[in-house]
Amino acid sequence: MTPAWNAAGHGPTRRRRMGWLAALAWLVIPTAHAADRLQLDPAGLSPAQQQVAMQTLADVQSLLPDGLLRALPAQVQVGWRDDLPANVHGRAFAGGIALRRDLLDDYVAGARRARRSALVHELTHVADRTGTDWSRSARWRDLAGWQRKPWRLGRGDNAFRDRSPDAYELTDPAEYLAVNAEHFVLDAEFACRRPALAQWYQAHFGTPPSLPAPHCAGTVPLLQADAEEGAASLLALDPARVYAVDYLFAEGSAQPMSRWGHSMLRLVICRPGRAPGPNCRLDLEHHRVLSFRAFVGDVQISNWRGLTGGYPSRLFVLPLQQVVDEYTKVELRGLASLPLQLDRSEIASLLERTAQVHWSYDGRYYFVSNNCAVETAKLLQAGVPRLGEAGLAQLSPRGLRRRLARLHALDEQVLADPVQAQAQGYYFASARDHYQQLFAVAAAQMALPARDVRAWLALPAQQRAPWLLRGDVRASAGLLLLEQAAQRRAELRARDALKRQLLADPDSNATHSLRALLEQSGQWLRPGQLLADAGYGLPQADEQAEVARAAAAASVQAVPAWQALRVQLRAQLPESQRRELDEIDRNLAALGARVREQAAAVPPTGAAAR
Repeated sequence: MTPAWNAAGHGPTRRRRMGWLAALAWLVIPTAHAADRLQLDPAGLSPAQQQVAMQTLADVQSLLPDGLLRALPAQVQVGWRDDLPANVHGRAFAGGIALRRDLLDDYVAGARRARRSALVHELTHVADRTGTDWSRSARWRDLAGWQRKPWRLGRGDNAFRDRSPDAYELTDPAEYLAVNAEHFVLDAEFACRRPALAQWYQAHFGTPPSLPAPHCAGTVPLLQADAEEGAASLLALDPARVYAVDYLFAEGSAQPMSRWGHSMLRLVICRPGRAPGPNCRLDLEHHRVLSFRAFVGDVQISNWRGLTGGYPSRLFVLPLQQVVDEYTKVELRGLASLPLQLDRSEIASLLERTAQVHWSYDGRYYFVSNNCAVETAKLLQAGVPRLGEAGLAQLSPRGLRRRLARLHALDEQVLADPVQAQAQGYYFASARDHYQQLFAVAAAQMALPARDVRAWLALPAQQRAPWLLRGDVRASAGLLLLEQAAQRRAELRARDALKRQLLADPDSNATHSLRALLEQSGQWLRPGQLLADAGYGLPQADEQAEVARAAAAASVQAVPAWQALRVQLRAQLPESQRRELDEIDRNLAALGARVREQAAAVPPTGAAAR
């Protein structure tokens, strides 16, 4: 016994005795409070370590939300040991928790936060194992990233690797629950960085009593491709401006990888200042498309690599008009835009999930088992709980469309009247029929050397040239559009030839330049890598500003770089293809000049009456 407590009262003065009593009261009171749930096992601890340990138990219990506290056993014993494996801060076992003893040493940097985090982490495990089944619920696994396999039972690995607070969370759903519980209880920014998870914890755990109310931005950050090739910018999307979400279905083509169609989502975004409503469908320049695709960074699309998951699966955020042109004018495939039956809260939830996928997901694209339909279905399942409960696992875009229709989640009646569907933007027709009509107008005036538009476009440009300047203004305008279509087809053929040429010479300057630009494009499609050393989850205001600056600076360089590379690569084409492109350029220049001359010669409306 120390001199402070001998029977005669010799030694310390009364003031010093009162100081010891005060310290004892400080020590005992929080310990009694912590005894409600948490019991300290003092084995192996010095008095100083016991004091820090008991204060930690008291602190953490005061920080835990009521729902988590109620899920714990009546008593949880907490011990501190020095025999845990390296880099393991704690272990939960039947009836108790073991934590690293050296976390009690405050001279270790970050020890106070580490021991609090470790205790919250292990307490979450204890609560999860008492019958709550939180980490085993289907909804939790959807949110956490253990996505359902579309063609067999079970779930795949967690591919939400980017912007993670701790890679250990990807071990299994129980660890994901515990790691994120640390941040939910201790990090005031968690609600803004992982809003969907924060809402789940709020519903199951309750509100952490000591954290300030979050003040999150009302917008969802997405890095979008701009109209110019190579350019990108940060879109701060206000969910209140998203009037509707459509299932955007591209019809199939003869290509093996496209015969089943393509699944996308269209965000019907109102222009600034317009109140959400049906007229927002007129604001096409503001609409965006969410499209999962196999990002091809190796220049060549390989059927074998597509079957074996050799390509990253990336979520593209694209302007609607770019997508419409790509499918209807280049690939000659129609697009159906079918409204999903979602309420306002479901649209907001889907956008939150979209942002989580956009900044964190790094999946693999399989043309059969993890294609655009599968990825879109997983996005809808996790983003809209009602659809997740019903299940959307489908292997093809047509199959996903049928499933959504059977669930009454899709409005297909908008296609009942084809004319109205096109006029109202629910259907974007393939340009094939339009091209045939333009050809028919010109053929009615001239004996064109082709039976239909397909045969006309297949003619060499030099054979088309003599006929281009013989028609009236209407025929000339039509032939101008057809010549532009011929240019797009010739560029596709040239691109295929260049792929083979570049792959045959992997060390050429042109190959290195193309790979560098593709790598940068891939960076835009995996934006989480732009902030590899900062934060987790959705980027906050300062991080978004950093991304916006990086995108703007890189776009200034990338746009002219793509243009210069296009010129450089064109010079390397086989002579026959280069000559064909040059002939098309001359045809377009001549036709453009003729159309302008003819339009200038047309008298103004009403001139004849005067």
